[in-house]
Amino acid sequence: MLHMTGTILRNLFSQRATRLYPIEKREPFAEVRGELLFDVEKCTFCVRCQMACPSQCITVDRKAATWACDAFACVYCGICADTCPDGALSHAPAYRPVAREKSQMFYQGVLKEKPKKAAPAAAPAAAPAGESPKPEKAEA
Repeated sequence: MLHMTGTILRNLFSQRATRLYPIEKREPFAEVRGELLFDVEKCTFCVRCQMACPSQCITVDRKAATWACDAFACVYCGICADTCPDGALSHAPAYRPVAREKSQMFYQGVLKEKPKKAAPAAAPAAAPAGESPKPEKAEA
């Protein structure tokens, strides 16, 4: 116990090693991946973010057009934002505010109609059975 006395006295009379967060906040680093932002208007519910998420915190339901994320399970790696083809996911340059209760980010969207493909051009009429089609002659 006597060998710890010096360490104890040094720690009592020195400056704190930690901040009193959330009272004392530090500015985020450059290019930090902070709070996850989701734009439900851009989302097509393609499920790519759900498939790419390493912590499996994103849940997408195509039929119901819902998107949910458990913010406490998210590791803020940015893979979901990188794989989103529509740009619906991004990261804010600041961290999430302090939360006292566990909550889930939930968004209800509207399924966008896929553009209909143009009908193929009308095919030439088939020749009756037994007859071979005659090639057309080009006029010069």
